[in-house]
Amino acid sequence: MEISTLATYHCLAFVWYFFVAYSITHVKTEERPSEVFLYGGQWKYLTVLNLVLQAVFYGVSFLADVLRLIKKLRCAKCIISSRDLLFSVLAFPVSTFVCISFWTLYTYNRELVYPKSLDGVIPLWLNHAMHTAVLPFALLEILALPHRYPAKKKGLILLGFVAFLYISWVLWIYSVTGEWVYPLFALFNPLGLAAFFAGSLAIIVAFYNFGEFLNRMIWGQSKFSS
Repeated sequence: MEISTLATYHCLAFVWYFFVAYSITHVKTEERPSEVFLYGGQWKYLTVLNLVLQAVFYGVSFLADVLRLIKKLRCAKCIISSRDLLFSVLAFPVSTFVCISFWTLYTYNRELVYPKSLDGVIPLWLNHAMHTAVLPFALLEILALPHRYPAKKKGLILLGFVAFLYISWVLWIYSVTGEWVYPLFALFNPLGLAAFFAGSLAIIVAFYNFGEFLNRMIWGQSKFSS
């Protein structure tokens, strides 16, 4: 794909994610159901944090494209490294996890992750923008250009560290409020919850490996952005 086309795509994707993140973080207070959006606001939900992550990623990608267009290759090289690290370690696996885990649990019992009371607050298009469109965007990014993955150990350590931070945030909210971020967590005893978190981490690691596999299958091992 030509750099100018990539720049246009990344710019549009950035604007889209910024718009979606803005929309969900500006739900009117008086319209929010009492059981959600309390301590921590929207920032306790992985879905919302993922929207911000995607906006940052596409913003960095657009900046890298612009620097390449104006021939600032030395600066572009550093930004491209940041772009590839963001995509490989976070943007792809988190988007895939958000989409697949949400719709799996929603199909099983929506009250565990997305109470019916939210239907009157969050329009259908915004629900799909947060939980469905994120996966096609991630797959399209792999098809659009190759990404350099870090050494496996480094990538998994970074991914595990971010997962640890989010789990710590979830546990902190529970310690303060006595309420779980997602009703699903209330079904488990401490051992079961630990097993659930470990299983979720294993799944997101699998998505990391899947993204790396797709990148190699489509682009080979030697063709990377310069």
